[in-house]
Parts: sequence; C-alpha cells; structure tokens
Amino acid sequence: MLTSIAFGLAILLNLALCAIGVRFFVAPRAAAAGYGVVANEHGDSAYLTIKAVRDTTFGILGLTLLAFSGARAAGLFMLVGALVPLADTAIVLRHGGRRAIAFGVHFATAVALLVDAGLLLSI
Repeated sequence: MLTSIAFGLAILLNLALCAIGVRFFVAPRAAAAGYGVVANEHGDSAYLTIKAVRDTTFGILGLTLLAFSGARAAGLFMLVGALVPLADTAIVLRHGGRRAIAFGVHFATAVALLVDAGLLLSI
C-alpha cells in the first residue's frame, strides 16, 4: 500500500511539473501570472522559456528515474528537487508576488515533494 501511494504521488507530481512546463511554452504570460511573478509585456521572454524548459525537463527526469531507477533514486531526486519550489517561494515573495501563491503553491509543493521523498526512501 505504501509503495503504491509513494509511486502514485511521485508520478502525479512529475506529471504536474511537465504540465506546468508545457503551459509556459503554450501560454507563457498566463503561466507566469500563475507562478506569482507577472512577466513584463515587452520582455522577460528568456525567463519564460527557461521556466518552461526547466519544469518540463525536471518532470521528465523524475518520471525516468521512477521507471528505470527505483524508489531510492526517485526519493533522492524528490528530496533535492524540493529546493526548487522553496527557492520559488522566496522569489515570489522577493518580487512582490502574492503570499497566497508563494505559500499555497510553491511552499506547499515543496512540502509535497518532501513527503513523497520520505515515502519513497522508506520503501
């Protein structure tokens, strides 16, 4: 049961990360607003593209680790990967974004990654 929950949550988190990355490719300005730092109308295209590539790549990497490496590698990936949404929390707060997004999206994602890391590493 614990194995199913750990792997299910890991798959869900990694697919969500891929979806966020794809959203930054398809609708970058809307995705940036959802991230919590609104993109400049006449700039910031590099930030939007970097975010798209980063999230999509990390999501695919996480899914690859789950498929080919097992619970320990995936758990360590989730543990280290939690640094990204923690940094995103600080970025949103530092750049005048809403606290609700900083904590309700980014910090909550970090907590979910840490919980899943714990589950995967306990298998």
